[in-house]
Parts: sequence; C-alpha cells; structure tokens
Amino acid sequence: MATAEQLIQELGTLTERQFQEVVDYVAFLKIRSRLIPAPVLDEAQLAVLYGQFCDEDRDLAEAGMQDYAAGVSKEDRR
Repeated sequence: MATAEQLIQELGTLTERQFQEVVDYVAFLKIRSRLIPAPVLDEAQLAVLYGQFCDEDRDLAEAGMQDYAAGVSKEDRR
C-alpha cells in the first residue's frame, strides 16, 4: 500500500480532535520547511568520507557476520 493511501486510511479512523492535531502538524511542517532549508550535500565531500570509512565499515560488517554465524551455529546445536 502506498504511503498516501495508508495515510488516507488512517485519517478516516481519527476523532475530530485528532484530525485537528494532524492539520496543525501539517501546517507546522510546511512552515518549518520554509524556515529551515534542507541541507545542501556536497557529493565530492561525501565521496571522500565514504572512502575514508568504507574499509572500517566492511571490517565491522564482517565481524558482525562472524558473530551472527557463531550464534546461529550455537542455536542449531541445541
């Protein structure tokens, strides 16, 4: 189900008070988006950061998989 469809379905179940809170929150989101600009991402800087941390991330992921595999083996032996 698409997010919009899910939202419409949920809105139908709200009380009038809850519905008014949703309306207020949507107004807040619109105002906030005008006051606080979305961050501008520098893709070159992101690429440098990715390069700096990719080896560390890979090592952590592999260590996590080893721990996970050991846990699964332990459960299988039970």
